[in-house]
Amino acid sequence: MKICITSTSNNLDAPLDPRFGRCAYLLIVDVETMRFEAVPNLASGATGGAGIQAAQTIADKGAKVLVTGNVGPNAFQALSAAGIEIVTGASGSVRETIEKFKMGELRKTSAPTVGGHFGMGRRRGGGRGY
Repeated sequence: MKICITSTSNNLDAPLDPRFGRCAYLLIVDVETMRFEAVPNLASGATGGAGIQAAQTIADKGAKVLVTGNVGPNAFQALSAAGIEIVTGASGSVRETIEKFKMGELRKTSAPTVGGHFGMGRRRGGGRGY
C-alpha cells in the first residue's frame, strides 16, 4: 500500500513536517517494500489553496493514506473527497512514522486539526511584519 508522509527533506530519515499543505516534500512510500518517491511540494509557496493542490498531488500519485502533523479544513475536504485516509498527530522521522503506522499506533482523523492558512507564518514571511 502507498502512503504519503509530509517531510522536511527528501529521505526517510528526515523529520516529519507537521504542516501538510506547506510541507517541503511529500514522500510517497510503499510500506511493504519501503521504496519511496520524494515529491517536492510545489504548492508550499502558493498564496492560497496549498492544501488542495497538495491533496491533488497525493491523489495523482496513488497514495491511499496521508500521515502528517496537522491538516486544515480545505485540505481535509479535498483529501476526503479523493478517498484518502487522513492520519494526523504524527511526529519523529519519516522512517519512525512509517513503523508506527505499520504497527497500528497511529489513528485516522475525522476532522481538520487546524484552521485555514495554518503554517503560512512559518518560513514564508506570513507573519504580522513587526
